[in-house]
Amino acid sequence: MNNNNYVTVSEINKYIKEIISEDYLLRKVYLKGEISNFKAHSRGHYYFTLKDENSRIAAVMFSFNNRNMRFIPNDGMKVLVSGKIDVYEASGAYQIYVEEMMEDGIGALYVAFEQLKEKLSKEGLFDKAKKKKIRRIPRRIGIVTSPTGAAIKDILTTIKRRFPICETILFPALVQGNEAANDIAKKIKMANEVKDIYNIDTLIVGRGGGSLEDLWPFNEEVVARAIYDSEIPVISAVGHEIDITISDYVADLRAPTPTAAGELAVPDINTIITYLDTARGRCYTALNNIISNNYTKLDNIKNSYILTKPMMMYEIKEQKLDTLIDRLDKAIIKILDNIKIKLYSINNSYIINNPSVLYKFSKQKLAHIISQLEVLNPLNTLNRGYAIVRENDKVLSSIKKIKSGDLITSELKDGFITSKVVEVGEKNGKE
Repeated sequence: MNNNNYVTVSEINKYIKEIISEDYLLRKVYLKGEISNFKAHSRGHYYFTLKDENSRIAAVMFSFNNRNMRFIPNDGMKVLVSGKIDVYEASGAYQIYVEEMMEDGIGALYVAFEQLKEKLSKEGLFDKAKKKKIRRIPRRIGIVTSPTGAAIKDILTTIKRRFPICETILFPALVQGNEAANDIAKKIKMANEVKDIYNIDTLIVGRGGGSLEDLWPFNEEVVARAIYDSEIPVISAVGHEIDITISDYVADLRAPTPTAAGELAVPDINTIITYLDTARGRCYTALNNIISNNYTKLDNIKNSYILTKPMMMYEIKEQKLDTLIDRLDKAIIKILDNIKIKLYSINNSYIINNPSVLYKFSKQKLAHIISQLEVLNPLNTLNRGYAIVRENDKVLSSIKKIKSGDLITSELKDGFITSKVVEVGEKNGKE
């Protein structure tokens, strides 16, 4: 057999690829099926299998085609895809190169909405505890919306009608199209940068009604995070009452329409005027009551017993003073009487009248004390033949404190004797 009849695997795969690539019908196909074995490559490409009940086909979607997708595919998702059928020569397998994808039935925008909503909710961007309070009486309101749309007209008309003294600042922004989300986020940040300069109390972000695609910029993550990061309290005013966007969940307050946003942002000046009139009337009533009560108190004071008959107050005081003086006089007399009695007793005492008796008694008492001291005087012991023995000026009370050869001094009644100890012995004769 001639080997020239054989071709390489690469050649046959290339041949098949050329045939399929030239097929006009395979250049643009529309498939629907269920995703399985989905894998997102680190470079951004999507690899998966598209299958139905009886068959399957390999699929790839490169990053330059999926970068604008509003949802992330996953296994089990039913999708509608469009692209071309071609052969991957390296494996000889044919596959669909997906150019566009949307979820079958629900729609890609709805899937993207739910995915972003779940993500931001887990991060805490919807927590009610983090919502800022809308200022009750604002000085100046910032508005992020289109300068030519119906929304700005509705908002300004409502604010002017309800609270004409409030000022507004428009931050014109794109509210539709691919660049709208970034522009809205940019204008929200700009409003926060100048809030202290222009004293902006409240920020209204929104637009008028439209399709889901028209309102989609307010479902973008960049707008949601700009609203969440805003230091100015934000009122979301997107579309009609039935339209719910991600911005509504993140904002500090949701208004069902732009007109409602104007109503929520400012109070009704007529209500304030009515309240002030009521408060003024209550103040007048309260003030009149205070004045009337004070007049009554003043009349009571003017007609009081003390002011009509002031001397009566002094008469009572005078009587009390007389009573105190009488009590004081009696106390002084009693003290003087007691002193006189003590003085009389002293003047008539035996000792004062017989002072020699006191001298004799004191002399006897002194002699008795001297006698007691004489008994305790150690020198008197020496008169009876005793001596005081010392060694180095220390009195000896025991032989245990001396030894043979020591010098001792004996004090007698009329002098001292110094001796050298020859022998030391106890009373029982032991040395």
